[in-house]
Amino acid sequence: MPSWVTQGIDEYVRRMPKECQVKFVELPLGQRAKSKNIKQAMQQEEKSILAAIPDNVQIIALEVTGRNWSTEVLSNKMQDWMQSGKDVALLVGGPDGMTQACLNKAQEKWSLSNLTLPHPLVRIVLAEQLYRALMVIKNHPYHK
Repeated sequence: MPSWVTQGIDEYVRRMPKECQVKFVELPLGQRAKSKNIKQAMQQEEKSILAAIPDNVQIIALEVTGRNWSTEVLSNKMQDWMQSGKDVALLVGGPDGMTQACLNKAQEKWSLSNLTLPHPLVRIVLAEQLYRALMVIKNHPYHK
């Protein structure tokens, strides 16, 4: 990732309190070449994604067909997640999306936007929105 992406993510991750740590786990993309079709690449990504999901977590797939959440809805969901005592895994697929197996594993599907966003920007938007939602919970003026 370009340095501006890492710097942006690091800024919001650094701001998160210990009770709401955020960790980005980057997985390799499935190989895309003339000799391999997209389905094979997505199946490689599926294996990596499913293997990386810890046991006993709430799984949310970021998916274009998911529900759009306002900041307030996200903050309510974050409160529920924190009160459940479970960690949350937010899944972001590769450039061609996620396989049905990954989507089926998720308890919810969330769409950040109807727009197509590049992966570097998705990371920053996700980190910032998680921080913003937490600030709503804490009644901090950041959200205003």
